[in-house]
Amino acid sequence: MLCHSIGITPRTLERWQLNTDDYDKRRGPKTHGKAMSQEECSAALTVMNSEPYYDFPPEVVVAKLADEGRYLCSASKMYRILRSHSMLAHRSRGKRPEYGTRIETIAKGPNEVWCWDITFLPTPIVGRYFKLYVLEDIFSRKIVGHLVAEDEGSSKGLELIEAALKSESISSEGLRVHSDNGHPMKNYTFVEKLKALGIIQSRSRPKVSDDNPFIESLFRTMKYAPEYPNRPFNNIEAARAWVKEFIDWYNNKHLHSGIDYVTPSDRHTGAHIAILTGRREVFLQARNANPKRWSQAPYAWTPAETVELNSAGCRMTK
Repeated sequence: MLCHSIGITPRTLERWQLNTDDYDKRRGPKTHGKAMSQEECSAALTVMNSEPYYDFPPEVVVAKLADEGRYLCSASKMYRILRSHSMLAHRSRGKRPEYGTRIETIAKGPNEVWCWDITFLPTPIVGRYFKLYVLEDIFSRKIVGHLVAEDEGSSKGLELIEAALKSESISSEGLRVHSDNGHPMKNYTFVEKLKALGIIQSRSRPKVSDDNPFIESLFRTMKYAPEYPNRPFNNIEAARAWVKEFIDWYNNKHLHSGIDYVTPSDRHTGAHIAILTGRREVFLQARNANPKRWSQAPYAWTPAETVELNSAGCRMTK
C-alpha cells in the first residue's frame, strides 16, 4: 500500500534498501539505441505542421522531403508522433469508416439461425448473370431455401425466406437471419417486413469479408465441385435444374467436414446422433481388437451441441 501511494513498485523499494552507496547499479541503456530523441521528434512535428506540409499525410510528407534531399523519419513514426499529440483526425470529405461491432450468435439446434446470400451464375451474354439466392441453416448446414432469378432485389429475398418458413413448418418469431451488407439485405421494405414477422436480422460488419462464412463456404463447395458446368448456362431453366440437382446432393449425400462427416439433412433431423454413435462403437471395437496399434484414444465422434457465428471465429462446441 505504501509503495502504491508514493508511485513506486516494491522491487524499487527493495533496491533502495540494499543500495548503500547511492549508485544505480542497474545495467543497460535507459532508452533504446534506435529511438529518436525528444528534440528530433519535436523537429519532425514542427515540419509536419509547417505551411508546405500540414495538408498532406505523412507518406506524402516523407516523399516531398526526400525530393528536397531531407529525411526526418519514416511515415509510421510520423503517425506515432501525431498520435501522441492528439493530432490525428479524419479530414477527408468521404464518410468516416464504420467498422461496427461483432455480433455473436449461437445456434443450439436447427432452425434457430439462418444465413443467406446471393451469388452469380454465368450466362452466354458477357456481363449478364442469373442470381442464385441461397438460405442455409448454420447448425445443420442444410440448404433450407433457394431460388434462381434473372434480377436481384429485396422482394426475392422475402420470397426466399417466406418459402423456407413454409417448407420447414416453423414460426418466424425469434428466428435470426444473418446476411452481408448488400443492397437487397438493407432495403427498408425488406428490413421492416422481417421485423413484422418477428425475425431478428443481423448483418456482417462493414468491410469485413468473413462475417458470413457458412454461406461463403457453401458457394465455394458449389463452384469448385467437379460437376459445376465449364460453360455458361444457356437459359434460366438449365440453371434451375442444375442448382436443384446440386442442392439434393449437398443436403442428402454430401458428408460435410464441418459436421463430423454426416449429411446436412441427417444433422437437421437429428439422425446424425445414431450415425456418430455407430462410428464410435466401430472405433472402440477396432481398438479393443488391436490395442497396440492405438497410441491415443480413438476419435470420439461426439456430435457438436452448438455452432457459433462470429465469436472470435466460427466453431462448433462439443
